[in-house]
Amino acid sequence: MQTTPSPMTTPGAKREVPAHFNDVAGNYDLLTGMNPGYARHLRMRAERMGLPANARVLDLCCGTGLSTEAIAEAYPDATVIGLDASSGMLERAKRKPFAKRISFVLGDAMDPSAAGVSGQFDGILMAYGIRNVPDPDLCLKRLFALLKPGGVVCFHEYSVADSLRAKALWNAVSFGVIIPGGLITNPRSQIYRYLRKSVLDFDGVRGFEERLRRAGFERVRTMDMDGWQKRIVHSFLAKRPA
Repeated sequence: MQTTPSPMTTPGAKREVPAHFNDVAGNYDLLTGMNPGYARHLRMRAERMGLPANARVLDLCCGTGLSTEAIAEAYPDATVIGLDASSGMLERAKRKPFAKRISFVLGDAMDPSAAGVSGQFDGILMAYGIRNVPDPDLCLKRLFALLKPGGVVCFHEYSVADSLRAKALWNAVSFGVIIPGGLITNPRSQIYRYLRKSVLDFDGVRGFEERLRRAGFERVRTMDMDGWQKRIVHSFLAKRPA
């Protein structure tokens, strides 16, 4: 059953995101499939981490499992846990063929340990999620504690604050494709308008790199995607000191 949509404004909107994703879960893969390079970029992100073959990997904000599938393909011998706060999105993920080798957990990326995720990981990945957590600094602190010494974290995220061109292109794609597509498939949902604004409000590249360093991470680096998402979507990579 759909929830009644409410105006999505910061900061309360961030706590409403999982409920809104429940509403759009059925059509989410259809919309992402319209995004050129979406799945390929997730695979690039996973490969860029350079994890060992038998790595233990946590995929945060895994949604319908597109990012989790990219990890499973890049590291077929890895132990992978996918976590998301939207039950509707997780139900979609669990139906996919690759899901039998994945442990999916319903929980909040702000505090994975509260959902029973324990131990330390060789790699932690979060695609399109860090800009939606209510307290990114606390989130980073908790993820730091979940990494093994020398472990790698990767945030696959939009960041346009440093570039007028990137902002303009993001707005054009949002108003021309993403929001209209969302209105056609889920006319009651406010999530796609919110997501446009959440990208505009998020840190610039240098700002997020500094946020990672303040959280204790080292060897912080950023890699761009290609295609229309160049300088709009980035892989932010960092390590916990060994």
